[in-house]
Amino acid sequence: MKIIALLGNPNSGKTSIFNLLTGSNQQVGNWPGVTVEKKSGIYRKDKNVCIQDLPGLYSLSPYSLDEQVARDFLVKTPPDALINIVDSTNLERSLYLTLQLMEFGIPMVLALNMSDLLENQGKKIDLEKLSYSLGIPVITTSAIKNKGLDEVVKAALRSPEVQPLDYDHRLEGALSEISKVTGFTNRFEQIKVFEGDQLLLTKLSAEQLDEVEEIVSITEKLMTDDRESIIVNERYDLIGHFVQLSVSQTETGKVNLTDRIDQIITHKWLGLPIFVFIMWLVYFISIQTVGTAATDWLNDVFFGQWLPDLIANGMNALAVTPWVQDLVLNGVVAGIGAILGFVPQIFVLFLLLGILEDSGYMARVAFVMDHIFRRFGLSGKSFIPMLIASGCGVPGIMATRTIEQERDRKITIMVTTFMPCSAKLPIIALVSGAFFPHASWVAPSAYFLGMSMIILSGIILKKTRMFSGDTSAFIMELPTYHLPYALTVLKYAFDRAFSFVKRAGTIIFAMNVLIWFTSNYNWTLAHVDASQSILADIGKVVAVIFAPLGFGEWRATVATITGLIAKETIVGTMGVLFAHNSSDSHQLWSAVQATYTPLSAYSLLVFNLLCAPCVAAISTIYKEMGDVRWTLRAVGFQTLVAYSMSFIIYQLGSFFSSQNFDVLSLVALLVLLVGLYFIFRKGKDVSYELS
Repeated sequence: MKIIALLGNPNSGKTSIFNLLTGSNQQVGNWPGVTVEKKSGIYRKDKNVCIQDLPGLYSLSPYSLDEQVARDFLVKTPPDALINIVDSTNLERSLYLTLQLMEFGIPMVLALNMSDLLENQGKKIDLEKLSYSLGIPVITTSAIKNKGLDEVVKAALRSPEVQPLDYDHRLEGALSEISKVTGFTNRFEQIKVFEGDQLLLTKLSAEQLDEVEEIVSITEKLMTDDRESIIVNERYDLIGHFVQLSVSQTETGKVNLTDRIDQIITHKWLGLPIFVFIMWLVYFISIQTVGTAATDWLNDVFFGQWLPDLIANGMNALAVTPWVQDLVLNGVVAGIGAILGFVPQIFVLFLLLGILEDSGYMARVAFVMDHIFRRFGLSGKSFIPMLIASGCGVPGIMATRTIEQERDRKITIMVTTFMPCSAKLPIIALVSGAFFPHASWVAPSAYFLGMSMIILSGIILKKTRMFSGDTSAFIMELPTYHLPYALTVLKYAFDRAFSFVKRAGTIIFAMNVLIWFTSNYNWTLAHVDASQSILADIGKVVAVIFAPLGFGEWRATVATITGLIAKETIVGTMGVLFAHNSSDSHQLWSAVQATYTPLSAYSLLVFNLLCAPCVAAISTIYKEMGDVRWTLRAVGFQTLVAYSMSFIIYQLGSFFSSQNFDVLSLVALLVLLVGLYFIFRKGKDVSYELS
C-alpha cells in the first residue's frame, strides 16, 4: 500500500482536504491543535493508497509535541510521498516548511490551496516559475470547491525523489576559504583563527586578512553554535527570491474588509466587551429562545406523552411483566428522554459557535484573550484548547500538545475542563429553565464562570514553585473573514449533536438501568420506595459532604456521582429518580423546584461545572500527563476549586438573602480570603523542573 502524508501550516485547509480525499470526519477549525496526532484514511478512489494527516505546524523544529509527532513520523516511518498544502495568501510564510520537507528527499507535491482568496487580493502565482524554482510539481487546489485534489494525489504518486536546495553553500564556502588561506584542514583549527590567536593571524598577509574578514560574520556564528540561524536566514532569503519571481499583482484587489473589522473586533478596550456580548447572545438564543421551543416540544409532547403512551400501550397489548414496564418507562424513557430533550438546544448552540468559528471570529477571540492571559503570566496558546473544550474536553486536553513550555501545558491540562462542554449543557438548561426562566444571565454565566476559573486558577498555579517560569510565546495566523460555509457549519453542529445522542444510547442507557434498579430495590432485593432503596442509602451517606453546598439531598448527590462517568447522566439520573413525579420537562421542573432552592440549584450547577471531568477526560489527562501522580493532582485540584466555589456561592449567598451570619458563613469568608491571597500574592522568582 502506498502511503501519502499531508503536511501544512495550521489554517491551510489540510484537514478539509484529508476529509475530502478519504471521506473521514475529522474536526476542522481555525486554530492550531485541531489535529494533534497523525490520522490515517484510505483514498476514496484507490484502496491501495493510504492518506496520513499530520498535525498542522509552521516548522519541523520539534519544540512542541505536535511538531515532534510529525518529525518522528517522517524520520522513523517515511511515507512514499508528501503533499505539502500551502495557503496561497501566505506563500512566503508557508514555504519555510516546504524547504524543510525537501531536505528529507521524499517525493513531494506542493498544493496551493485557498487560491480563490488569493484572487480576491488581486494577486496571481506563476505555477511554472514556482515549480521550476523548487524543483517539485505545483498544483492549484481548493478544499471549498473540491478542485485539484485528485490531480495532487496522482502527481504525488508519480513524483520523483526531491533534491534539497543548496542554501547552505555560504557556510561550507566559508570553511573552505579558511582552509585555503590558513592551510588548516581541521575544522577546530579553522575556527581557532577567529578565537583571538594573534600568532596565527600574523602568518596571513594583508590581502589574505581582507579575504578572511568577508567570512568572519559567518564563522563567528559557527563559533557560538548558531549554524541553525545561518540556515534559517538562507532559507528566508531563498523564499523571498521565489516569491518575487512567481507572485505578481494583477489588479488593485478588493478592499481589505478583514483589517477594517479587526480594528474593532480586536480593539484593546472593545474586544473583550464585544466577545462577552456575543457569547451572551449565543447562549440566550440557544438556551432560552430558539432552542427552547424545540426542546419543550420534545420533552413535553414526544417524550412526555407520545412515546410513553405508545410504549405503554404496546407493552400492555403484549402483556409485558409490570417490572419490565416500570424499567422501560421510568428507567429508560424517563432517563434518556430527559437527556435527548436537550438535543435541539445543543444543536443550536453549536450551530452558532460553528458560524463564529468558520467565519474567523473565534481565532480573534484567542488573540484578544492573549492580552488578558499574558497579563497574568499565562500563555495565549492555552486559550485554544479551551475553545476546543467547549465542544468536548477530550480533544481540548489533547490540543495542549501545541504548547511548547511543559509548565504551561500542564497548567492548561489542569484547567481546560472548567469550560462548559456539550455534556454540561443539559444541567445548565435544567437549572436556568426551572429556577431562572426569566433571567438571561444564568446560562451565559456558566460559560464566563468557567473562563474566570481558568484565569484565576492559572494565576494561582503560575505563582507556585512547581509552575513558575517563562510563558510560552503565542503566534497565530488570523484567517481572513469570510461568510461561513453552510455545509461545514451544519456538519459541525450535527456531529456534536450526534455524539451527544450516541453517548445517550450507550453509557447513559446503561447508567439509567443501574439507577432504576438501585432506586427501586433495597439490599434484600425487595421492591421498595425510592427513599428506602440501595441508592438512597448510599446517597444519604455521601450527601453529608455536599450539605454545606446546599444540595445535601441524596438524589442530587447520586446525580453528581454519576456525572463522573459522563456529565450527561446528571440530568438523566434526575429524570429517573423523579420519574414517578414527572412525565414531561415542566413537571420535572416542578419536582426539582419543590426539592431545591434557586441558590442551592445554582450551587449544584457550579460544582458540576467545575469538578473533576468524566472518565474519558480523566483518562486523557493521564495519557497526556504520562503520570498517575500528575493525574491525581489535576483531578484533586479541579474538585477542590469546584467545592470551594460552590461553598462560597451558597454560604455567602445565603447570608445576603437571610442576613444570618453563622459559622459556615465565616468559613466561606475565610475560604474566599485565602483564595484572594493566593491570587494576589507575589509569585516565585525561581523556576523548578517538573518531576
